[in-house]
Amino acid sequence: MLPFIRKELAEFSAYSPHPSGISGEPVKSEIILDRLDTNECPYDLPDRLKQKLADNYQQLIETNRYPDGSHATLKNAIARYINESAQVPQNLLINPDNISVGNGSDELIRSLLIATCLCDRGSILVANPTFSMYAILAQTLGISVVSTGRNELNFEMDLAAAKTIIEQTQNPPVRLVFVVHPNSPTANALTNNEIEWLRNLPENILAVIDEAYFEFSQTTLVQELSQHPNWIILRTFSKAFRLAAMRVGYAIAHPELIAILEKIRLPYNLPSFSQAAALFALTERESLQSSIPEILAERSKLITALNQHQKLQVWPSVANFIYARIETNNLNSLNQQHQDLMSKLKNQGTLIRHTGGGLRITIGTPAENQRTIQRINAIL
Repeated sequence: MLPFIRKELAEFSAYSPHPSGISGEPVKSEIILDRLDTNECPYDLPDRLKQKLADNYQQLIETNRYPDGSHATLKNAIARYINESAQVPQNLLINPDNISVGNGSDELIRSLLIATCLCDRGSILVANPTFSMYAILAQTLGISVVSTGRNELNFEMDLAAAKTIIEQTQNPPVRLVFVVHPNSPTANALTNNEIEWLRNLPENILAVIDEAYFEFSQTTLVQELSQHPNWIILRTFSKAFRLAAMRVGYAIAHPELIAILEKIRLPYNLPSFSQAAALFALTERESLQSSIPEILAERSKLITALNQHQKLQVWPSVANFIYARIETNNLNSLNQQHQDLMSKLKNQGTLIRHTGGGLRITIGTPAENQRTIQRINAIL
């Protein structure tokens, strides 16, 4: 290792967007891949909307000029969307000063880590399995990560263990708690017990509530934000809005916390075209989100079909993906069995993700889902 690099950076692996590509024989070139491993929307922007966005780019964006570093227009549009989609009461309306925009949620997560835990000021708490980038980003900054487990029946956090960890972790203390609503990879929403626990967290601990899949779950805690200055909600345009390529995320929180994030983020962090695409998506949201009912119906079909297998356990889902595990008496070989199934599916043209001790399968188009069912049937 190069002598000027921090040694601990050699001790963990970088995030792999497509781990399904690391095993098995290469996919035959004539096979069209069903990419069900990254929780994206299966539908691209319609051609007419792409053309309108292209016209917008040609007529309004000057590529020799920096983007709008304030994100003012986009923040106003996001605030309107939040208030309408969550039916926020007039006295609790979200305003632009409650919003910070990032280059994907990842940038916002990193900024929160810098704001709370850097220089040995704090550690973070996660409940595994969950989104791996929380821990990875913390480790890149030299921030300690402590973790608790989950109930194997419904994947609720082990709250008793979490409380003990917070009480006993003092060097440095827990300053940041990450929860996902609904969780990835397990697709479960926060339970009432978990929400009540968040409500009672000490005021010197920041709760990060990741609502990346809000448009599919329609469950949100945004109406409670005004009561909890130590809460922040993260959202994204990468899922239901079909803009994964544009990398637009946003945070909703108390104005004082937002002001700190604005200090930390890089100037001009979001390209002009990404801002234009996000504004365009909000304007066209009725059209773009028209696919959600179909995705939810397909999710039910996929769960029903896969639950027919005695060799496969599939959990309920409130997201645009499902979580499953192979039933086996040989727990020592479970990871290898999951890896083998993933590899065989890949060789037939279906990419899924092996993560968190199980298999995460994104809901695709009806044709993709049908092929997935047929291929899993044949393999199992």
